[in-house]
Amino acid sequence: MSALLEIEALETAYGSSQVLFGVSLSIAAGEVVTLLGRNGMGKTTTVRSICGLQTPRGGSIRFCGERIDGQSADRIGRAGIALVPEGRQIFPNLLVRENLLAFAANRHGVPDPWTLDRVYAFFPRLAERAGVLGGRLSGGEQQMLAIGRALMTNPKLLILDEASEGLAPLVREEIWRCLDTLRASGQTILVIDKYVERLIAVADRHTILERGQVVWQGTSAELDADHGIWHRYLGI
Repeated sequence: MSALLEIEALETAYGSSQVLFGVSLSIAAGEVVTLLGRNGMGKTTTVRSICGLQTPRGGSIRFCGERIDGQSADRIGRAGIALVPEGRQIFPNLLVRENLLAFAANRHGVPDPWTLDRVYAFFPRLAERAGVLGGRLSGGEQQMLAIGRALMTNPKLLILDEASEGLAPLVREEIWRCLDTLRASGQTILVIDKYVERLIAVADRHTILERGQVVWQGTSAELDADHGIWHRYLGI
C-alpha cells in the first residue's frame, strides 16, 4: 500500500534547541494513525513540521509523492492537509456559519464534497448554533466547529492535535463517534490524543515518541496486547 504521507528521518529544532531526532512514519490513504507520547515529547512539533508551521532542519516529508518539507503552510493546506489545532483556534468574532464558509473549498474535485449542509448534518449542534459567534460556543461546540472547518476544505489528510483535550466525557465520546464515522467513509486521519483505549478502537496503527525519537510503532492489536508499553512511554 503506497503512502499518502511519508516522513523520513525528520529533524526539527527551535533555534539551537533540537526537538525531533530522526522521526519516521507513514500513513496510507484511508488509514487512521496516531502519534502518542507524554507531553513535551515532540508530537505537536511533528505536526507543525508537516503543516509548514515549523521548517525542518533535516529529513524529508512527502505528501502524495511530492516533497512538502520547507513549503509554506498555505501551499501545504492547498495540497490537501487540514489541521484541527490544539486549542481549536476558531475565529471568535465570526458566526459559526462564517467560520465554516471561510474555509469552503474543493480543490481536488472530491465527488461528494463536504458542504455547509453536510457539516450541519454531521454536527447538528452546529446547525442549531449557526448564527452564534464562535467565541460564545462551549468547548465541545468549538471542537466540533474546528473539525467542521477542516472538513470544509475537503482534505486528503485530516490532522487532529489533542482532539478531545478539555472536553466533558459525553462530548469526548461524541468526538470519538465522529472519528469512527470519518474512518468508515475512508478519510485519512492522523490524531494526537491521550486516551489510548479509545484510540486503539478507532486507529489502525500507532507511533510513540519519546524525547523526539520514535520508540515504538505497531498496530492497535499489538498496542492492546502489551500494556507495558503504556506504562513505559505513556505514563498510564
